Amino acid sequence: MDKNNKKVALVTGSTGGIGTAICKKLHDEGYTVVAHYRNREKAEEWNTKLKEDGYDLPLVMADVSNFDEVEKMFEDIKNRVGTVDILVNNAGITRDGSFRKMSFDQWKSVIDADLTSVFNCCRHAINPMLEGGFGRVINVSSVNGQRGQFGQVNYSAAKAGMHGFTKSLAMETARKGVTINTVSPGYIATDMVMAVPEDILKQIIAEVPMGRLGTPEEIAEIISYIVSDKAGFVTGANFAINGGQHVY
Repeated sequence: MDKNNKKVALVTGSTGGIGTAICKKLHDEGYTVVAHYRNREKAEEWNTKLKEDGYDLPLVMADVSNFDEVEKMFEDIKNRVGTVDILVNNAGITRDGSFRKMSFDQWKSVIDADLTSVFNCCRHAINPMLEGGFGRVINVSSVNGQRGQFGQVNYSAAKAGMHGFTKSLAMETARKGVTINTVSPGYIATDMVMAVPEDILKQIIAEVPMGRLGTPEEIAEIISYIVSDKAGFVTGANFAINGGQHVY
């Protein structure tokens, strides 16, 4: 725990729509939230806006696909606020394209950013969690990691890989009070999704049985439950939040 005896939560990919909602929710729940970013200019604009809303969060920068940079990030967090008790692996990218035209760089960049990053962050977080007898890891996957998606062989493979990672690590850490779970959002009303052409957006919404997009706040709500003491018996699970778009 941190120097003020509050649990420390690290959220990777904080500056996106879902990341922002998670940061705000966990802060409101009383955690010390550390916001990770990759793009300094975007992070500074994001931080200014959050301060206007009453949120003053410590920021850390790293390429989470780089093992050494992640190690330095965790050392920085420990020195500034304390050991990470809660890790939300939310960072990720897309490099879409049909497989027959997909370059190796499109493949590798997504696997590194979306899946190898989960290994990197968990590898540096897990031992202190096990030693402390408490830990929460939430891996933010995607509905397309469950069902697949045209033009997203790389992204779907990375997000599906999260599920196997989650289940296996959960078995290794369960007896020590450390839970590992996955959240798989469907289409969420982030700035990125709302920026697509109106006709495409209508097609997306038409595929969702609930007839609407999800909200970042709905993702943050379920994560706030998973990281709480109330969810101590929940591990190795996947929470699908997709409006009925993929059911099983």
